[in-house]
Amino acid sequence: MSNFYAGIPYEQALQIEPLSQLVYTLREGRKQLLQRYGVDQEAALLELIRSAAVPEHPAYEHYLGALALADSREQVRGQLSQLLAGQGQ
Repeated sequence: MSNFYAGIPYEQALQIEPLSQLVYTLREGRKQLLQRYGVDQEAALLELIRSAAVPEHPAYEHYLGALALADSREQVRGQLSQLLAGQGQ
């Protein structure tokens, strides 16, 4: 197995590791929210809510939470991309 951090300055690696963990945590949290309803996309959950296939509450709050987690994950991924490009310092 290759060492992902090979060639990356120590200080930069210290920033990358917790951000990588956060991306994973956000992804898994979103996945858990959506799995409660047997879907893998926020739009599918919203359609279940609109069609009254699931109760509006707490499904709508879970829908909003999944959107927030996805948005946060994308923001952190952007930060990681900058760090990996050497621009995050």
